[in-house]
Amino acid sequence: MNILVINGSPKGERSNTWQLTKAFLAGMRESGEALEIRELEAGRMNIHPCLGCFSCWNKTPGQCCITDDMGQVIEKLLWADVTIWSFPLYYFSVPGPLKNLIDRQLPMVLPFMSEDGGETGSGGHPARYDMSGKRTVVISTCGFYTAEGNYDGVYSLFDHNCGKGQYTTVFCGQGELFRVPEVKSRTDEYLEYVRQAGREYKAGGISAETRAKLSQLLFPRQVFEGMADASWGVDKETGAQESDTLIFTRQMAALYQRESWSGHDLVLEMNYTDVNERYQIVLGQEGSTVLTDGFRTADTTVETPVTVWRAISAGEISGSEALMRHQYRVEGDFNLLIAWDKYFAGGAGGSTEEKTAAHKGIHIPSKPASFNVLLIPWIVFWVGASIDSLWGSLASLTACALVPVLFYRNQKTVYDVLSGGLVICFSAAALLRMPIRTVVPLAYLAFGLMWTISCFFKIPLTAHYSMNDYDGESALSNPLFMKTNRILTLAWGVLYLITPIWTYFILGTGIGGWIGAINSILPLLMGAFTVWFQRWYPARIAKGK
Repeated sequence: MNILVINGSPKGERSNTWQLTKAFLAGMRESGEALEIRELEAGRMNIHPCLGCFSCWNKTPGQCCITDDMGQVIEKLLWADVTIWSFPLYYFSVPGPLKNLIDRQLPMVLPFMSEDGGETGSGGHPARYDMSGKRTVVISTCGFYTAEGNYDGVYSLFDHNCGKGQYTTVFCGQGELFRVPEVKSRTDEYLEYVRQAGREYKAGGISAETRAKLSQLLFPRQVFEGMADASWGVDKETGAQESDTLIFTRQMAALYQRESWSGHDLVLEMNYTDVNERYQIVLGQEGSTVLTDGFRTADTTVETPVTVWRAISAGEISGSEALMRHQYRVEGDFNLLIAWDKYFAGGAGGSTEEKTAAHKGIHIPSKPASFNVLLIPWIVFWVGASIDSLWGSLASLTACALVPVLFYRNQKTVYDVLSGGLVICFSAAALLRMPIRTVVPLAYLAFGLMWTISCFFKIPLTAHYSMNDYDGESALSNPLFMKTNRILTLAWGVLYLITPIWTYFILGTGIGGWIGAINSILPLLMGAFTVWFQRWYPARIAKGK
């Protein structure tokens, strides 16, 4: 298949639209069929404007009187099976150099009037050459928040040129975002949809599902327009030039998601230590406001070199890793940093985990893993077996059967399954008359070993249950989150490794029947400690300690 790509942007390969075109071509290449792709860059070609002399119709039919690069363009248009027109929207139409190229296609049509496949109802000219079987794709980005309603001129041009409904379009608003590194995760997601469109186009046509994804806004209107306004670096009221750091801060503030407002305003102070600039972002019910003076009491203060924060925003370095290396520090309420993705948009809606899973066709259960699934069978066994080995063991077996049913909507971890199996084994041992003074301490020991050994695995036990409070599986790549959970997991493990010691001796006394109830207080205490430590330790690291 022969593919001609005409890049109509004056920026050439630096064009935002060109990123979409490359993604579309990448998708087409995945078919495995040999493709011969040739590219033309209108802005670099010597193509003069049409003179309107019509020499190509009467004096030298099919041959323009101007000698320039347009001759090779027509040759390649006749050569191509698929022509891809790639350009940004300029004043609701195509850029000037590309319009010259389109005008100069006049030698490719005959002078006689004819209403052919164009179906425009206004007359036309028949093709001089056999163009049957040739296909056309039009790819474009614009600087408005949406493509809807802004491409009327382009549609009219290509309806006349190719025939109404006889070409495929990929039109994307918010095109300037494809050069903004801070939102790369969202634009990369969109480019993957474009790649899918290229894959499907090569196979026969773009599906309705993919078209729906391509029509989605990259960001809500107020977010995009706030970023666009800030990007010019000019104060709206005074017209004064603003520093690059202030522009960056305004664009970051524009990403604020108003629906995250929790009933009171939050004040985030950004202290850029390397450029000695300080600004505040007020996160309110109606949106965000950037303060350059008249500062308020800050809820959270980030002290950072602007180079570090830019790199974090662009995804060049991990924010958590930079924090662990003390490249920046945080004072005040650390929860805003923990819930950063809740307050500042990183996509068009939905977590990264959900979008990735949806793209791969993976079903995500409606509820995350529950710590109750892990603990309940153990607690029932420890309490019940200590009171009565027969009925306590039967109760724990019942718990092992019912808990998965009661929590059927929750994700299950390997430790849920392992715990169920171990409790069943210990219950069976008790039913087989194994001494309770032996089996119960062994159960505590097994529980402690499970926790302790998991510390040496890639994902410690507590991380499986707490990650859903910190942006799902993406938290597993956060070194601060992982270190916090490794410490917590070890603490749980050590506690339950020493629990068998006093359990064994108490079971030999008159209050032995109460040991399960006594020891069941431990999970409550450790749970409270876990909640506290998950907040205290990251905040301590954030302060550079």
